[in-house]
Amino acid sequence: MKQEPAAQNTPPPSPSPNASAQSPQEDGDPPALWIFGYGSLVWRPDFAYSDSRVGFVRGYSRRFWQGDTFHRGSDKMPGRVVTLLEDGEGCTWGVAYQVQGEQVSEALKYLNVREAVLGGYDTKEVTFYPQDTPDQPLKALAYVATPQNPGYLGPAPEEAIATQILACRGFSGHNLEYLLRLADFMQLCGPQAQDEHLEAIVDAVGTMLPCFCPTEQALALV
Repeated sequence: MKQEPAAQNTPPPSPSPNASAQSPQEDGDPPALWIFGYGSLVWRPDFAYSDSRVGFVRGYSRRFWQGDTFHRGSDKMPGRVVTLLEDGEGCTWGVAYQVQGEQVSEALKYLNVREAVLGGYDTKEVTFYPQDTPDQPLKALAYVATPQNPGYLGPAPEEAIATQILACRGFSGHNLEYLLRLADFMQLCGPQAQDEHLEAIVDAVGTMLPCFCPTEQALALV
């Protein structure tokens, strides 16, 4: 997935949203749908899609506040994965995937298991601004974990979150891998893509692992 650097240092002012998450298709086909990924979906969607775009949503901040007892942890040692927190000043970067035709039902069926049944996430409609065309926003579906789900862990000091991440592993791999891949994605988005919470956790991991470096070599160790 090629990612073009943005010309601006900060996300541009919000235009009036005028696009829908679903686009009209030919008769008999379900409408196209955009799905916004901001966690593991940015590097491993695992469903067929027709188009993908790097960009951001406004009004939300990403937080490692959701517990995970399957993908990145276990019942005895839940891992920490991200969710979206409503935040009027927030801006969260990720990837939007467009699914069309038969891809729509297949993607939703798969994500219902991966994100809802196993992850504890609900769906929410968000406005997505593509990095290359922020003046042409899209409506997208996002999976968001709220405090109402039993796996929700809520806030904790970044050092405590880092300690938990270093200790946990699940069926999809080590929790540290999840953190590093997300940090790597943010670096690819360019300097305008900021996530202070994520950066603080990466820094905390660095203080605990003197030889730690968030690179491909580090990923090979987890």
